[in-house]
Amino acid sequence: MTTLVTGASGFLGSAVLRALLERGEPVRALVRPRSNRQNLDGLPVEIALGDLTDRQSLADAVRGCQAVFHVAADYRLWAADPAELYRTNVDGTRTLLEAAGEAGVARILYTSSVATLGSRPDGEPADERTPAKLDHMIGHYKRSKYLAEQAVRELAGRGLPVVILNPSAPIGPRDIRPTPTGRMVLEAARGHFPAYVDTGLNVVHVDDAAEGHLLAFERGRIGQRYVLGGENLPLGEILGTIAQLVGRRAPRLRLPPGLLLPLAHLAETAARLRGGREPLLTTDGLRMARKRMYFSSALAERELGFRARPALEALRDALDWYRRHGYL
Repeated sequence: MTTLVTGASGFLGSAVLRALLERGEPVRALVRPRSNRQNLDGLPVEIALGDLTDRQSLADAVRGCQAVFHVAADYRLWAADPAELYRTNVDGTRTLLEAAGEAGVARILYTSSVATLGSRPDGEPADERTPAKLDHMIGHYKRSKYLAEQAVRELAGRGLPVVILNPSAPIGPRDIRPTPTGRMVLEAARGHFPAYVDTGLNVVHVDDAAEGHLLAFERGRIGQRYVLGGENLPLGEILGTIAQLVGRRAPRLRLPPGLLLPLAHLAETAARLRGGREPLLTTDGLRMARKRMYFSSALAERELGFRARPALEALRDALDWYRRHGYL
């Protein structure tokens, strides 16, 4: 059974690909021509060159596949041209899944995000049933993922055999770009966090999130979505753990997000002048930080048998990988 993995050279995608290979599955990796293929070096995979904005390349990639893991996404909390996020995350997702349906793919796993979920007024962790509207989505990344998931659910309603997965904040090895979450870990390890905002994240080891994808392939209900998360932790505790692991002093100054907004505007202006590289501090990121981003994986635990290791292990594995590869 040939399985297509999109985003296979990326962080979560490469973890899903490796989990499939460990089970002996033949894997085809959809890779953009200019993508960094470091995460695929030495792995026995078939390479399909293509792009989510190229309809014909997607039709070619899914041909002959019995399963598709659509993990690819444009994961940026800020972009000089926000339209790029919608072209990849919304239009690209719809095009790929339609191509998979036309090719007769038997089962599709779509990687969404906890960014598409709402928040509970009582402050308790959100789950798959927590309602959300497009107006609730802060920033273009969250809006694009929300619209993409809506398109996927519509296709599932028409009979497409798709299961939706909502991973939280994956952390661990092979975050080569790195992702926004990985940048937070890396910059904290470098001592570039003199202060922090009072928010919280759900941290999941990237390899546990990948294993959750395979469990959903085996046991997930068509049309259902599953949160794949780990520990809910205050940001201050996460930064303190990173500091302890690298032998630095933990940041002690806690600031309200509003106080940092002028700095975020300056950082985004500077990013545009430098050619569009995403700044570490963004206005959308600060607006998201006004609420603790806590989630429950109880449904995935019950129905899929999903389990996540402690966040400490995810942080330790990420830092070990960064050290070995010269980031620190």
